[in-house]
Amino acid sequence: MSNTAIVSEKGQVTLPKPLRDRLGIRPGTRLAFRLGPDGSLSVQVMATGSGSLFGLLAKPGEATRSLEEMDASVTRVVQSRSRRGR
Repeated sequence: MSNTAIVSEKGQVTLPKPLRDRLGIRPGTRLAFRLGPDGSLSVQVMATGSGSLFGLLAKPGEATRSLEEMDASVTRVVQSRSRRGR
C-alpha cells in the first residue's frame, strides 16, 4: 500500500483516509514515531486503554474527588469516545 502526504507550513501531516481506516486511527489516537538508522521513519499506533485516562483524576493542588465524581468522569469520557468511533 503506497500513500503520500504533504507536510503543511505548521509541520502537520494528514494521514490518507485509507490508512486511518485500516489502522483505526481516530481523533485523539496517539502515534509513536521512530527514526531508523537508515533515515526511515516508522509510525506505531499506540494501544488504548486505561492509560488513555491519564490526567483525568486529581492533579496537584486540586481538591480530591469522590468515588462517585470519578465514576461519572470516566463514564463521560468513555461515552464521548465511543460516540466519536461511530
